[in-house]
Amino acid sequence: MISKEFFKALDQVAEERDIPKEKILDIFGKGLLNAYKKDYNGQQNAKVVFNEEKAEILIVATYLVVDTIDPEAEKGTQITVDEAQELKKNAKVGDIIEVKITPKEFGRIAASSAKQILTQGLKQLERERNYEIFTEKTGEMVIAEIVAVNDDFVTLYLGYETETSIPARDLVGSDITVGNQIRVYITKVEQTTKGPKVYVSRTDRNLVKRLMEQAIPELQEGIVEIMGLARDPGDRCKVCVASNNPKVDPVGACLGRNGSRIKEVIDSLDGEKIDIYKYSEDPAELVSNAIQPAKSVHVIVDVKEKSATVIVPDDQLSLAIGKKGQNARLAVQSSGWKIDIKSETDAVIQGIDY
Repeated sequence: MISKEFFKALDQVAEERDIPKEKILDIFGKGLLNAYKKDYNGQQNAKVVFNEEKAEILIVATYLVVDTIDPEAEKGTQITVDEAQELKKNAKVGDIIEVKITPKEFGRIAASSAKQILTQGLKQLERERNYEIFTEKTGEMVIAEIVAVNDDFVTLYLGYETETSIPARDLVGSDITVGNQIRVYITKVEQTTKGPKVYVSRTDRNLVKRLMEQAIPELQEGIVEIMGLARDPGDRCKVCVASNNPKVDPVGACLGRNGSRIKEVIDSLDGEKIDIYKYSEDPAELVSNAIQPAKSVHVIVDVKEKSATVIVPDDQLSLAIGKKGQNARLAVQSSGWKIDIKSETDAVIQGIDY
C-alpha cells in the first residue's frame, strides 16, 4: 500500500506527542499484524515492512514449501508445491515463499482492531515518555499550575498531561488561586497503569537550594557552594555557603546588590526568612557564624565530639537561641555541629573558663 499521507501524519504525530517514529511504527505494525491474524484465520507467519522512502506499507507472509501440509505445524506457515507454483513457477519443496499483502485487503473488523491497538499503544508510549521525563526531573524544581483547590489538597498541573496534588497546608502564605503558578520540588516518581505518579513538595529544603541556584549565577557556576542548609518551612531557613574563589565573598554573592538576589528567593517562598552565613574550616569560626545574627564572645570546641559551647553576651542569649530554640536548632542542622549556647553570666556561675 502506497500512502504518503500516512508517513506525513507519522511525522506530525511523532513531533506533536514527542515520541520517536520508530516506536509509533512498532505499535502500528503490531496493530496491522493483529488485523492480519483476524482476517487470515489466526496465521502467525507475517511481518510488517515499512519503506519510508517509497511511502510503502506491506505485510509479508512467509511460507515453507512442502509436499503435504503437516497438521501439527504452526497454522499458516506451510504451502504445498502446487500452491507455491501458482505464486512462483519454479518453486520446489524446501523453498521459502514470501507473499506481499496490502493492508487494504483487510476487512472492516480487522482494520478497526488495528486502529484500536494503535490508539492504545500511543497512549502507553505517552505514559512511558512522561514517566521518563519526570524521572529525569526528580530532584529538580519545576513550575506547576494550580488547577483545583479544596480544603485539604491543591491539584497541580505539571505539563505532559500529568497532574499531582499537594497538601493545602504546605502552601500557607501562597496565593492559592486556580490559574496561579508555583514552584515545586519533585521528590519521587512512580510508574502506574494510568501514567507517572509524581510526588512534589514545597517544604523540602532542596527547594530552597534550587531557587538559590536559579537566582545566583555563582552557585550555578560552582564558584559558590552550599555547605549546609536547614529549614523550618514557611518560617525560616539558614544556609551555610563557601567560596571556591578567594576574590568572591559567598555571602555577598548570595545576597546580591541591596539584597536583590536573596529577595527573589524569599518572594518565591512567600516571605520565608533566609539567613546566609559563611563557612569556615575553623570550627570555632564556623559555629560563631552559624548562630548569627547573635554575636559570640567565645567558642569552646570539642573536635572529637564535634560539639561546641558558645558564650554570648547576656543580652544576646535569647537572640542566639531564637524563638522556641529555632535559631540554635537551625544552626546545629546547617553546620553539622552540636552547639550549646550559654550567656556570660551562666558561664561564670558554671565555672567555664574562657
